Amino acid sequence: MTYCIGAVVREGLVMMADTRTNAGIDNISTYRKLRVFGEPGKRIVAIASAGSLSTTQALIHHLHEGVPMPGKDAAEFIETAPTMFRVAQIIGQAMVLAKREIEETLEAGGTEQADVQTGVTLLVGGSIDGRAPRLFLIYGEGNFIECGMDTPYFQIGELKYGKPIMDRLLTYNSPLDQALKIALLSMSSTMRSNLSVGLPLDILIIRPGQSIATIHRIGEDDPYFQALGNQWSVALAHALAEIPPAPYCLPTQT
Repeated sequence: MTYCIGAVVREGLVMMADTRTNAGIDNISTYRKLRVFGEPGKRIVAIASAGSLSTTQALIHHLHEGVPMPGKDAAEFIETAPTMFRVAQIIGQAMVLAKREIEETLEAGGTEQADVQTGVTLLVGGSIDGRAPRLFLIYGEGNFIECGMDTPYFQIGELKYGKPIMDRLLTYNSPLDQALKIALLSMSSTMRSNLSVGLPLDILIIRPGQSIATIHRIGEDDPYFQALGNQWSVALAHALAEIPPAPYCLPTQT
């Protein structure tokens, strides 16, 4: 299991992913799920993945080698795509190719496809030539949708524990530093409720007008992340204490 978040606000883009992989209680390890492509000063493209590691690796291989696109003679690369929309199309096609190849290999080997997980979901965000960052959710079939102002975030993986915080606190007009804080709280809440999501965390931040991203990894000993979770628990306890008791649960009069 994994948890990845992407949020687009007026001031920029935040993407975040945990690194825990779980193939059974005795096979838990760390694997980078947020990958960054591009050239500083020109473009930055980030891909966060949830699902089959083998399909993800095959997909990344196709991106490095070039992706044959329908109706085009030459393979295309995300490093030369003119827009983030075209980047999403290229990655979606790479997803289709990677999944098809793995499923054909399984079929040739006599393995039931139902016994092997090949599905992957991606968050793809970035900026080209300093243009406003964009964020896409790419499904396992290669189709995708773009993040918008009404719901300025996407999640993939183990999303249910961190979703209420995003829904209650994040808007398109949230300052970028606040959007990061909300995403960290969402991640902290997910880790508190599901042990299959865990540190380290990888973070990417892009501001409009810049094609250079801030990239940071939060480890086990990160003092800010530890304090954030503790302060959030205290703040919730204070808020709960300030809410009046429900009128239908008051002591009965004798």
